[in-house]
Amino acid sequence: MGIFSKKLGIDLGTANTLVFLPGKGVILNEPSVVAVSEQDNKILAIGFEAKDMIGKTPDSIITYLPMKDGVIADYRVTEAMLHYFINKALGPFNFFKPDVMISVPAGVTSTERRAVIEAAIRAGAKNAYVVKEPILAAIGAGIPIYESKGHMVVDIGGGTTDVAVISLGGIVASTSVKCAGNKIDQAIADYIKKTFNLAIGDRTAEEVKIKIGAAVPLEEELSVTIKGRDFIQGLPRSARVSTNEIVHAIDRELKQIIKAIKDVLQETPPELASDIIDQGIIMTGGSSLLRNFTDLVYRKTGVKATLAEDSLFCVVKGTGIALEHLDVYKKTVLSKK
Repeated sequence: MGIFSKKLGIDLGTANTLVFLPGKGVILNEPSVVAVSEQDNKILAIGFEAKDMIGKTPDSIITYLPMKDGVIADYRVTEAMLHYFINKALGPFNFFKPDVMISVPAGVTSTERRAVIEAAIRAGAKNAYVVKEPILAAIGAGIPIYESKGHMVVDIGGGTTDVAVISLGGIVASTSVKCAGNKIDQAIADYIKKTFNLAIGDRTAEEVKIKIGAAVPLEEELSVTIKGRDFIQGLPRSARVSTNEIVHAIDRELKQIIKAIKDVLQETPPELASDIIDQGIIMTGGSSLLRNFTDLVYRKTGVKATLAEDSLFCVVKGTGIALEHLDVYKKTVLSKK
């Protein structure tokens, strides 16, 4: 890799944005959050610094999640965010514009795709490429996507769950549902509000999910103390909550994800379906780390499911691999400027 050809892979996620530098690995992993001041519409902070402001800001500061539900909700803010990540990744003394590859959800429209490419070019990329997330997740999980075999990838992130069957380098059947980590957190917060009359923030809900959450009931339950604000008295207090309550609380969301998997299985041509039974379903993305998720998928579909190695980083690792071997993956790359 010459000094002149900097390459960056970016997984532009709803919850987190990850940046991959070939040869170095994942060099950045920050929340996809931008804080904007209301008066003059100025961007105040991006990433960790902006996430710390969520739920704690005065009215004059708004925190945006520009990638709501996995699509660009706010163009200017997305561009600023990309600019920040590209500059931070390459350091202050970088005079060469990088080639950038960005992941987009499988259901992205051509307009949204162009928006991502334009935002990247304006944010300082020399060439911008976009590839659909399930394909990148598959590449990053080490699946040989160009075989004439069917592989099923379920990528569960913050904003969207992408389910796709991939064969010969393309997507044969896929669906994308706006139900993933964030909705699961929301369901936990709602449950705690209803059950304990306790208001908790998104961040606390996410912590509860990570610490004790599971997809199927456990015999040996885990439990955690949550602190929040009592709805009735308005004063802070705490309560204990355990795993199986959470399993119950997030049941609806998990059902939606399972339904998405079943829908794609039903659309899959029979030849590929038999491959999937042999290969199993590969699960990637941060939210597939929920305890026993693979178990639940197996129980509901009859197909064994495995968690990809480094599942949180599959998509971004895929961008890195695809960038290094652009010639190999060019059929899969959607477009460049």
